[in-house]
Amino acid sequence: MRFVTFEKNKKINVGIVINKETIIDLSFYSPHIPNDLNEIIESNSLEQIKKITNNPKAESIINFKDVKILAPIPVPRRDIICIGLNYHDHAKEYQSSGYNTNQTQNPVPEHPIVFTKATTAVIGPGELIPAQHDPTNTVDYEGELGLVIGKKSKNIKKSEALEIIFGYTIINDVTSRDLQNIHKQWFLGKSLDGFCPMGPSIVTADEIDDVTKLKLVTKVNGEIRQDSSVSSLIFDIPTLIETISSIMTLIPGDIIATGTPVGVGIGFNPPKFIHSGDEVSITISNIGELTNKVS
Repeated sequence: MRFVTFEKNKKINVGIVINKETIIDLSFYSPHIPNDLNEIIESNSLEQIKKITNNPKAESIINFKDVKILAPIPVPRRDIICIGLNYHDHAKEYQSSGYNTNQTQNPVPEHPIVFTKATTAVIGPGELIPAQHDPTNTVDYEGELGLVIGKKSKNIKKSEALEIIFGYTIINDVTSRDLQNIHKQWFLGKSLDGFCPMGPSIVTADEIDDVTKLKLVTKVNGEIRQDSSVSSLIFDIPTLIETISSIMTLIPGDIIATGTPVGVGIGFNPPKFIHSGDEVSITISNIGELTNKVS
């Protein structure tokens, strides 16, 4: 299933995508089905929702053109958990970029680099990335696969890791490179308001046969900048889940951004930052396309 969160008539509802034109509005099934994606994930109500998709009420079927698609989880319950330098070629381009805050000589980390991104950074597909919020004018893009945790989990082993994933989405880990460099850590440079486009949907894990085969392509103004596969992660998804859950309890709705491949703006000489009027489009096979322009 593909879950979306949308706005219609000033109300925010959750829906299931039927096809490119129509959605099942789950608000028609309240209170038996929660009308909030965080609550749906926590309530473990997928089986009930599957029954609805097989025989939906006619009045619950609405058109995409009549709604505004938001981030699938517009207000995450906790900061987005992010992984840095998780593709080999990106780790190398980062080290040689002049924006390297990694203190070691080896560009490839020995352990996952984990940081967070504020919930107030989240925006939906089609919304403007507010580059004017960055006083340094060094806004960069990072196309990433995001995963959403489905179960409260602690000390999860690699062999069990995929079982706790609710689904997958697309994230643009927008970054102010100078702020990232000035503060020698990544939270502030990545947490500006509007610097986390997400969506357009969350595709449930059962729809993805092999997550390592997913392809990620990022385009800026139609030019391909990033073109890679999830199979190229330095630390794969089970390793990330095992590492994070060994330290902290993961909760339903937690979002993990798995890292970005080579081809970000600072990988060019001179850097190719994004500016007002630019358009960034990230496509991940079997998940969809996330497109945002820059204000």
